[in-house]
Amino acid sequence: MDEHSTLTAPAADDTTLVLLTVEEAARRLRIGRTTCFALIRAGELESIDIGRLRRVPADAPAEYLARRRAAKRAA
Repeated sequence: MDEHSTLTAPAADDTTLVLLTVEEAARRLRIGRTTCFALIRAGELESIDIGRLRRVPADAPAEYLARRRAAKRAA
């Protein structure tokens, strides 16, 4: 058996996660880490602090995209 066949999927694709790192959220949105932090600072992408960690709820990237799509349709 090939050792590479036992590797798991990247965490950004794991649908069981409740919280994502900023990097994982950025990967889901196909944007850079800096842009993702800018969206968080602007209040456009939901995030929470857990101690010294910043996490993005797993459903927040989809909600952000839905709001952007709705705004585009309304324009």
